[in-house]
Amino acid sequence: MLFYLLCLFNTLCHTIMYKKLFYIILFTFLSFLPLKGQTVADSLIISKIQWKTVPVEKGVVYRKTEVPSLYNVPQNINIIEINVRDRKLKIGIASSNPKQKTSQMAIERNAIAAINGSYFNMQNGKSVCYYRIGKEVIDTTSASEFSLRVTGAIKEIKGKLEIIPWSKNMEVNYSGKKANILASGPLMLQKGQICDFSHCGQGFINTKHPRSAVCITKDHKILFITFDGRNPGKAGGVNIPELSHFLKILGAEYALNLDGGGSTTLWTLSNGILNIPCDNKRDIIEGERKVANILFLYSK
Repeated sequence: MLFYLLCLFNTLCHTIMYKKLFYIILFTFLSFLPLKGQTVADSLIISKIQWKTVPVEKGVVYRKTEVPSLYNVPQNINIIEINVRDRKLKIGIASSNPKQKTSQMAIERNAIAAINGSYFNMQNGKSVCYYRIGKEVIDTTSASEFSLRVTGAIKEIKGKLEIIPWSKNMEVNYSGKKANILASGPLMLQKGQICDFSHCGQGFINTKHPRSAVCITKDHKILFITFDGRNPGKAGGVNIPELSHFLKILGAEYALNLDGGGSTTLWTLSNGILNIPCDNKRDIIEGERKVANILFLYSK
């Protein structure tokens, strides 16, 4: 909402005087928003980002940008925007055992785009988060993941995506038979409001990392989003309050954090890997990590 409001006023305001007046009003408005520690300057930076836009196919757009300073560090941000009003576009959840690269799983499923999924054990490659296909439970959430960060889940029925709260009690008592479920977390936005992270591990919440996320916007679009990180001087990454703030300013209504760090990968069939996975230790697109599961976009 704020992004579109700023764009509208920039278009309408042709004189310096009106622009100055608008920014005075905007700063005053933002000063009353509950931004969870993020600054008015951060909100303005997000609203004024110049996105490079690349059409992927009908209903799907790739947006990317490099920001010199957002949340006090440089950022490299990549987004796949999906207009799910196009009924041919569907979202799926896929897993692999043994683990595979995001791109490999996506190609095997004739995907248009994909993003890495939820958390897994780095030693044995097995998921540590609940994953259910209809009636069959494939994986369950470990106690440590519930304590650290798992407070949400992706619910998918016939290619339609929901982002829902999740807990140990909900997992134990879940009786749905038609939906596919993948737990992750933390849940960052619910009904447009930033969630409470006080019951999650604060080191994980407050440390800047490469991050992956999925969200549903107020205008019913689905976004796959990655922030690169661990690349000093080029990509600093974000913490969970910062990512939540960014998505809220972007117009997200519901948002869920996915596995990040070296797992963070965004892919399209037409362009390959879009971000720079941090495992490579170099500023090139290599070093894609093998993961336990993914979210992918396909056309039916």
